[in-house]
Amino acid sequence: MKNFDQWNIAKKHIHENKHVVYAHPREIWWCALGLNVGAEIDGKNDTFERPVLVMRVYNLETLLVLPLTSKPRSDTFHAEVKMDDRTTWVKLTQTRVISSKRLIRKVGVLPEEMFLGVVRLWKAQL
Repeated sequence: MKNFDQWNIAKKHIHENKHVVYAHPREIWWCALGLNVGAEIDGKNDTFERPVLVMRVYNLETLLVLPLTSKPRSDTFHAEVKMDDRTTWVKLTQTRVISSKRLIRKVGVLPEEMFLGVVRLWKAQL
């Protein structure tokens, strides 16, 4: 069973946090995605974190992201990406608009060609 009460406490701390994070498209960040409803992807562990790929930055406070998973997927709903000898899959159907307050730490930057491939596959899902 999901512990929504624990996530609600964590979410209050995230909301109160005053730190400013500057993210850019193509970057991968650990993000406090939290606990969500139904088939929506959740964060992991007690911190409710999951890596995300930044697709678009709207302003200093709001950005569009796609969550990542380490579970191998070979379907049209996921895009395989490789970075630093690690393979992950971008969940193309789980687009989220989030607050930059949810970003925790930067992992890296996808090469431009790989990012453009993800964008093409993502747009095909729209």
